[in-house]
Amino acid sequence: MTVELLRNAVRPYAWGSRTTIPELLGRPVPAPHPEAELWMGAHPGDPSYVVDAHGDERSLLDVVEDDPEGQLGARCARHWGGRLPFLLKILAVEEPLSMQAHPSAEQAAEGWAREERAGIPRDAADRNYPDPTAKPELVCALTEFHALAGFRDPWHTVRLLRAIDTPGLTKYTELLAAQPDPDGLRTLFTTWITLPQPTLDRLLPEVLDACVRHIKERGEFDAECRTVLELGEAHPHDAGVLAALLLNRLTLHAGDALYLPAGNLHLYLHGTAVEILANSDNILRCGLTPKHVDVPELLRVVDFACGDMPVLTGERADHDERVAVYRTGAPEFELSRVEWGEDDRAEVRLGGAGPEILLCTSGELLLCSDDGTKVELRRGESVWLPACDPPVGLRPVGEAPARLFRATAGTCA
Repeated sequence: MTVELLRNAVRPYAWGSRTTIPELLGRPVPAPHPEAELWMGAHPGDPSYVVDAHGDERSLLDVVEDDPEGQLGARCARHWGGRLPFLLKILAVEEPLSMQAHPSAEQAAEGWAREERAGIPRDAADRNYPDPTAKPELVCALTEFHALAGFRDPWHTVRLLRAIDTPGLTKYTELLAAQPDPDGLRTLFTTWITLPQPTLDRLLPEVLDACVRHIKERGEFDAECRTVLELGEAHPHDAGVLAALLLNRLTLHAGDALYLPAGNLHLYLHGTAVEILANSDNILRCGLTPKHVDVPELLRVVDFACGDMPVLTGERADHDERVAVYRTGAPEFELSRVEWGEDDRAEVRLGGAGPEILLCTSGELLLCSDDGTKVELRRGESVWLPACDPPVGLRPVGEAPARLFRATAGTCA
């Protein structure tokens, strides 16, 4: 058995933090530029590299392609065409991302085939489907994490809109009040994101001023109004600011997670999180970005089902109470969290069921295999466990409590 650490790619998007990822990896703080995402997986655009005991490196993408059955397991390799189906990330969100949704497997396959027939280059800025696969995702907070996700109950939204009522907003509020259901949400959302720019430029300042008044008056929608003001300051002419009024405003605490299935409209606002997602680049953007927004295609993908977004805390595994599993039903991935208390040195057995990436986010762990191989896993470090290897044992070393995240293929694969 060979246990190999991973060297992972950092993506320097403008919305990232200059401190979070460098601090996690033990590098100088602050970084010269924002660092937004740490990628762990076999994504063709930025694969991880496995590092052997001699310090030699090899792309995980090549490792999987050369031995798909050994690395992924026969069933996973067959189901996903020899691809590692998931990508694990650390997200360091300093500023809000774009508002977006992801397609289902059927929508992605159809959209990809359509754009292939049209001859749109796969790396074109106006390409919606660079690959034919779905992109569900799960985000699990490491710090307090703020997000907008899913359409709020329409009657709750009507109350919010009436609380910040302005002359220009009233007709839209009553439009939803007359049909407080998914069809009414679709109508209002479509109306707002297709407003002529002059109309939008008159309405947005009214709405932002009303949000300021609501905050000063200590109204019940303080968090929602502050979010709209933040988005409006960064994107003063963008219809996505209005769309934000329709979504659930969520605050996750460490260990809380959100599952975002196909069609869920969402926007990450601030905080640090572990994210696991299908190994796909398919994104349909709604706004709050200079990137391509295809409104007709977005409307085909967005799911207007409404209500509160479930917050997952993880189900305790039967074999060990230290293991909490975030069950979603996504065939591409499953995420688990493993935690040891300050004086807990018990061994937890992981692996042996499929391809896995283990990521240490707190403390220091000793990984031991049955053949005597031992690897220290420090905070910020990750390791690749192929399906062909037997389970390994992990236990904390040092004084601090320890935490580990385990990413593997979903049970449907």
